[in-house]
Amino acid sequence: MPDDAGRIALLEEHASAALISDSLPLRANLSVLENVAIVLQYRQNLHYDRAADLAWTLLGRFDQTGCAFKRDPDLDSNERFIARLARALILPQPIILIERPGLLLPDCHYPSFLEATLAAVEDLYEQCWIVDYPWNEPLYAPR
Repeated sequence: MPDDAGRIALLEEHASAALISDSLPLRANLSVLENVAIVLQYRQNLHYDRAADLAWTLLGRFDQTGCAFKRDPDLDSNERFIARLARALILPQPIILIERPGLLLPDCHYPSFLEATLAAVEDLYEQCWIVDYPWNEPLYAPR
């Protein structure tokens, strides 16, 4: 986005998209598994056991079941991102928006991490939009 106003306008224009953003933190009192399962509990009225099974399966697709019982303060930035992405994708979404991945993933080469992570779940969304600064555009290959 050319500026912050454009970024905010895009996010408001696509309010129904699944947003992965630093402004949407995980619930600190819940584990990763619970943070993901709670979406299904509230939106589809699923019993916790069924919702947790589905959340576990999704975390398995990322090869990240090791973080399932950790809470937010105990997560590294990659695990925190996976938790946010799993929470966004637990219900099929046409569009996911990843807002400023450099802010979300400060400790890794995030373009390759995003490419590998999104490839694991590409059947769960139609489009992925990365909302970043214009000078970072060359970092991302079109999907």
